[in-house]
Amino acid sequence: MSPANLLQLIVLAALWGASFLFIRVGVAEFGVAPLMALRVSIGAVFLVTMLLVRRPLAATIATLRARWLPLLIVGILNSAAPFCLFAYAELTLSAGATSVINATTPLWGALVAYLWLKDRLTSTRTIGMAIGFAGVLILVWNQIAPASTGSAAALPVQGLLAAAAALAASALYGVAGNFAKRYLMDVDATTNAAGSMLGATLALAPIAFLTWPAAPVSVHAWGAVLALGVGCTGIAYFIYFHLVAVAGPARAMTVTFVIPPFGILWGALFLGEHVSLVMLAGCLIVLAGTALATGALSRLPFFARRKLAR
Repeated sequence: MSPANLLQLIVLAALWGASFLFIRVGVAEFGVAPLMALRVSIGAVFLVTMLLVRRPLAATIATLRARWLPLLIVGILNSAAPFCLFAYAELTLSAGATSVINATTPLWGALVAYLWLKDRLTSTRTIGMAIGFAGVLILVWNQIAPASTGSAAALPVQGLLAAAAALAASALYGVAGNFAKRYLMDVDATTNAAGSMLGATLALAPIAFLTWPAAPVSVHAWGAVLALGVGCTGIAYFIYFHLVAVAGPARAMTVTFVIPPFGILWGALFLGEHVSLVMLAGCLIVLAGTALATGALSRLPFFARRKLAR
């Protein structure tokens, strides 16, 4: 990966890590569905514009019309549903912790591929999954244990529900990736992103209309929405698919390992979230398990040389 691509990868991780910060800022005032509907609609406008710049209008409409159902399903599985689940989780969990749980997405992707597409699951990948999910348990316990000492007995339940929502969101990402691999392999990445974001917008718009906040929303929260839609969705997707094109999917996916440090950093800097040693340990365990489960370690120069030497 060239220095320019590496810089783009870091910028992408910073943007996606910041999404957890902006979700936590905006969800309290907007609510879950309205916030995420605005995010995907802004992202859809950005991505459709980018698509039309690259392809003729007639060809774009023809592709979207021909593949509308799988694109709608991916939009729900990869954007509408997981975005809402993460927003719900951040009503309780910190932005940093939620960003670490998001790093389990490749674990879910490997598990779904094994169960659905019959991909081979080696002993190393299985151990990696176990390690990764153990890290999540440590992280979640660190988040909800302080609440159990309080007077409100419902707090630990809220923490568990929030953690379950974040894990479910990551699992949906894994399902969406395998669904796209199965049914949208013949659709280019930019059309896939734009079409699925349109599908997510259509799915969330009615719910957002019915649950729109009655109270006026502050400028602060509107700023979070714009940052989510333009920066963390539109621009971030543009950078990601550029990296897929120039560096390959495997290298582009390594952004998964860089998002949690940024999520933790932004939460600590701008929200005053406490970063404990247990939280950092959970983060490292999750990332180590993910690296084993996805085979990322074998692609690193040191491990690759050892493998060749044997």
